[in-house]
Amino acid sequence: MSPVPFAQALRFWLKLGFISFGGPAGQIAIMHRELVEQRRWISERRFLHALNYCMLLPGPEAQQLATYIGWLMHRSWGGIVAGALFVLPSLVLLIALSWVYLAFGHVDWVAGAFYGIKPAVAAIVLQAVWRIGGRTLRRPSQSPLLWGVAIASFVAVAILHVPFPWVVLAAALAGAAGGRWWPGQLQARDAHADDAHEHVPALIDDHTPTPEHARFSRAGLARVAIAGAVLWLLPMAALVAWQGWDATLARMGWFFTKAALLTFGGAYAVLPYVYQGAVENFHWLTGPQMIDGLALGETTPGPLIMVVAFVGFVGGWSHQVLGPDALFLGGALAACIVTWFTFLPSFVFILAGGPLVEATHGQMRFTAPLTGVTAAVVGVIASLAVFFLRHIAWPAAGGPLDAVALAIAAVAAVALLRFKLGVIPVILGCAVVGLSLRLAGLA
Repeated sequence: MSPVPFAQALRFWLKLGFISFGGPAGQIAIMHRELVEQRRWISERRFLHALNYCMLLPGPEAQQLATYIGWLMHRSWGGIVAGALFVLPSLVLLIALSWVYLAFGHVDWVAGAFYGIKPAVAAIVLQAVWRIGGRTLRRPSQSPLLWGVAIASFVAVAILHVPFPWVVLAAALAGAAGGRWWPGQLQARDAHADDAHEHVPALIDDHTPTPEHARFSRAGLARVAIAGAVLWLLPMAALVAWQGWDATLARMGWFFTKAALLTFGGAYAVLPYVYQGAVENFHWLTGPQMIDGLALGETTPGPLIMVVAFVGFVGGWSHQVLGPDALFLGGALAACIVTWFTFLPSFVFILAGGPLVEATHGQMRFTAPLTGVTAAVVGVIASLAVFFLRHIAWPAAGGPLDAVALAIAAVAAVALLRFKLGVIPVILGCAVVGLSLRLAGLA
C-alpha cells in the first residue's frame, strides 16, 4: 500500500480532536474503527501492541495512542501533531466554557443546567468504578490480594486522607509482592481477545518491518530525553524568573508535572490528587467548582484529564495572575501552562519508549506492580464517587438533604449502567432536567 501523505494524516488527526467524545474507551474505539477497520493504516495486532504500552504509562492512554501511531507513520513530527491535535480543540473549548462559567455562572439558566449536570457526573464516576472494577477484580476468592488493595486504597483516600502518591507506591509494592508469592492472583485477562477482528492487509501490517526512525538507538533516546528536559526547564525557569517560585503559575507548573506522572488508570484515578492540591492546599478553586469543571470536561472532546485546563483557568482568574484588569488573559495563560506541563511527559514517554516497544512484538505484558496499581485505581475512583455524592446530597455543610439531586443521580446511573446510554446524551438530558426544575422553582 502507498504511504499516507502527511497532509491526509493531518486532516484525520484534526477531525479526531473534534469527535473524540466518550472517554478513553470511546476514543480508542473511534481510532480502531477509523485506523484499523476503515482506513487500514495499521493492523489489529500492531494497534493493540501500541495500546498495551500506552495502558502501562501514566497519562491519557488514548492521546498517547494517537501520538504513537502518528510517530510510527510520520516520525517525531507526526507523533507531535497527532498528540497535539488530540488536545488543542478541547483546550480552546474549555477556555471558552470556563470564561462563560466564571462570567455568567450565577445566571439562573446556567445554575439550573449545572444543577442537573452535577448528579450526572456522579453517576458517570460510579459507572467508571463498575467498569474498571469489572475488568480488574475477579471474584474475591480468586484474587483476594487485589480486592484487599482496592479496599485499602478506598479507606486510605476517603477516610484517612492519605496523599495519592503514597497510595500508588503502596499498591505497586503490594503488586510486586503478589507477583512473587501469589502470581496466579495477578494474571490479567486479555481485554481484547474477544473483540479481535479478522486480519486485513494494512499499511503497517503485522509483519511490516519497523521503519528506520522507529528503531531503538541510544543516541535517539538521549535526544528525546534532552529535548524533553529542555522543554520542561525553559518554561519553568521563565515562570520562576518572572514571578518567583511561590507564585501561582510556577506552582501550577510543578504541581501538574507531578500529577502527569501519577495518572495511572486514567483521569479519574488522579482527580483525588488534583483535588487535594488544587482545592485543599493551593485554593485555586472550590470543591463545587471542581465538580463543575469535571462536568465541563465530560461534555467536551478530548481526554478527561483536560479538566486540569479548567482548574488552571479558574486558578489564574481567581488569583489574578496578570492583574485585576486581565482576568481572562490570566486564566487562559494559566490553562495553557497547566496543559503544557500535564501533557509534555506523555510525548516524552511515547517518543522515547516507542522504539523499545517496536522491538518487542508479541512480548508485551502487564507487570505485577502495575496490576496492583490498577486495583488501587478502583478504590480511588470509588472514593471520588463518594466525595461527589456527598457534595450533591448536602450542597451546604450541615444543610438539608437534597433528595431531588440524588434522584437525578440515580436515574442517570440507571441510564448509563442498565440501558447503556452514552455520556453526552445523559449529561444533556440531566442539564435539561436541572434547567426545568430551576425555572419551575423546584431546585
